[in-house]
Amino acid sequence: MSKQQNRVRITAGRVAAFTCPEGRAQAFLWDTDTPSMALRATPTGRKTYVFESRLNGATLRINIGTAAEWPIERARVEAQRLKMLVDQGIDPRELERQQTAEAEAKAIAAARQAVTVGEAWSAYIDARHPHWGELSLRDHQNMMRPGGEAKLRGKGLTKPGPLHHFAAMRLVDVAPDVVQAWATREAQDRPTRARLALNLLHAFLAWCAEQPEYAALVPERNPARSRRAREVLGKPKAKADALLREQLPAWFVAVRGLRNPLHAAYLQCLLLVGARPSELLALRWDDLNIQWKGLTLRDKDESKGGQDGVRVIPLTPYVRHLLASLPRRGPWVFAGTDAKGEPQPMSPPNRTLADVCSVAGIEHLTLHGLRRSFGTLSEWLELPAGVVAQIQGHKPSATAEKHYRVRPLDLLRVHHERLEAWILEQAGVTFDPKAEPGKLRAVAS
Repeated sequence: MSKQQNRVRITAGRVAAFTCPEGRAQAFLWDTDTPSMALRATPTGRKTYVFESRLNGATLRINIGTAAEWPIERARVEAQRLKMLVDQGIDPRELERQQTAEAEAKAIAAARQAVTVGEAWSAYIDARHPHWGELSLRDHQNMMRPGGEAKLRGKGLTKPGPLHHFAAMRLVDVAPDVVQAWATREAQDRPTRARLALNLLHAFLAWCAEQPEYAALVPERNPARSRRAREVLGKPKAKADALLREQLPAWFVAVRGLRNPLHAAYLQCLLLVGARPSELLALRWDDLNIQWKGLTLRDKDESKGGQDGVRVIPLTPYVRHLLASLPRRGPWVFAGTDAKGEPQPMSPPNRTLADVCSVAGIEHLTLHGLRRSFGTLSEWLELPAGVVAQIQGHKPSATAEKHYRVRPLDLLRVHHERLEAWILEQAGVTFDPKAEPGKLRAVAS
């Protein structure tokens, strides 16, 4: 312990008069009222109250505070508090570290408690989107959109996404009864979207349960795993919309009468190629192999004929003519623009298809129904099921298909061109497959 020759009752006047002698690094003025407290002065003129004692045989010195900021009596009270801790064998410095750590832990816990679903949802998308396809990413983004933006088509403002209801809610407050109440409201307006939203919410909450920063905020049983919510939203009905053979003439007349050549070509190609609507929208000019008459579609890795996320199918004559007649606007075959005028794939022409069906006198038909029509119409020619599945990108359904059938592009083309010619014949469309692409337009007979 420091020498304590300078021991007096510290007063305001003595504090003001006390200085560090020349040639010394520091000087102490010890208090008689509180023997463990001293005023320390340095050559710079800084004056600080310090506490000094012994703990476990070693000198312990702790700064209390500057004389300018701490009144004398308050410094004495603090020194007495520190002395009581030392007398109990407690190191005040260690106690302070523990208290600071506990305060930080409480602050972190409070911050975690305040995490909203919207904040966690953004972190979820950032972490998981590399494992999703483009459509899945778009679904996740749209589910949480706030809405209120001007519609790109039509008048009015967009509606909030189904899951935006939870965006401002604390993650810890998402409970089964909350999900059930949400499902009841959504079922009245958009049950189909809400069913998808419920599945995405379930996956999101399962992910949260695996993250250290969110695990304590979600119940052990996933709130989105609610039988009541599923019952309220109902089960999705299996769709069976497809073009009948006898509907082909009217449908082709209506679709070929469209003023928009992109929509007309897209709808016809969707029927004749059998691709998923999103696959065809993503088609780029670089995906057309004119030399080998192939069409590369971005596909799922596990599909039949798919490899590294793509599959190659025949570029049939009529489809080739349709595509060759389209203007080239950017990298995409079916090109559109975003709100800023930047090129992007065009929007799905759902409304255009509805207008076509109305003109043709055909009841509701979806874009995916055209893909379904490809598979359905192929049965009129009794095409091998494996060939149709490979063209459409379906998984093989039998051991022989998985391990003993490797069909090259030429073999697929034999069947595919035969189906295209048959569909055009049934539709009453006269077409010369030997005509130069893009210069001879097919005409209805």
